[in-house]
Amino acid sequence: MGRQWLHAKRAIVNNKKGQLVGKLVKEITVAAKLGGADLAANARLFAAVEKAKKASVTRDVIERAIKKGAGVGSDKLVLEHVVFEGYAPHKVPVVVEVYTDNHQRTAPEVRVLFKRGLLGPAGSNKFLFDHTGIVEAHHPDAASDLEAAAIEAGANNFEPLAHAQNDDIPEGVAGARFFTDRTAVHAATVWLSGHGWTVITSEIGYVAKQFPELSDEFRADVGEFLQALEDHDDVQRVWAAVK
Repeated sequence: MGRQWLHAKRAIVNNKKGQLVGKLVKEITVAAKLGGADLAANARLFAAVEKAKKASVTRDVIERAIKKGAGVGSDKLVLEHVVFEGYAPHKVPVVVEVYTDNHQRTAPEVRVLFKRGLLGPAGSNKFLFDHTGIVEAHHPDAASDLEAAAIEAGANNFEPLAHAQNDDIPEGVAGARFFTDRTAVHAATVWLSGHGWTVITSEIGYVAKQFPELSDEFRADVGEFLQALEDHDDVQRVWAAVK
């Protein structure tokens, strides 16, 4: 029985790794579609490629994903961007971003995942979020002045970001999440990259304006719900009003 469990555990780990690689490749493809194939001019693409490299995605796979997204060659991207609004259990607002090549397949699957929550139009909730630029980065000097960096980068606001909140932030460094105007994401990313910061995320997303109070039991329940959404192959981002 122990050996069977070991094989099952390995299968689960390999499946999770495969899902991660699939989402990273799709993120590269989408970033190239939205902003072009030039990493120097496309902050989102640059950050996505760096994440993929850290996850040991091969150079050939990365290059194919960029070409597909940018429409270079015969293998062009045909993906629809769909945003679902709804609520997780215990009335936690959620925005789900999906990239799919078959909306007729994906939409019912997402509705099934929301069976424990509430999906729009009754679940419409974008007004509960700020649609904003988000740049996550870290600096080797743990004493770095985050406020000064935010001002210089042109960010509107910032918050500290630690390893416990994001595995991509090493321990013992200064980590931060910078919030910008949607049109200023690239400029902020370029400034941070040029001043000693390692950028790990550069994108436009949804940031909750308020966060409901949750007990530990309710928080765990919401976490399971959000993880089920994250595990869907077509789901690219899940934004939730939970800390």
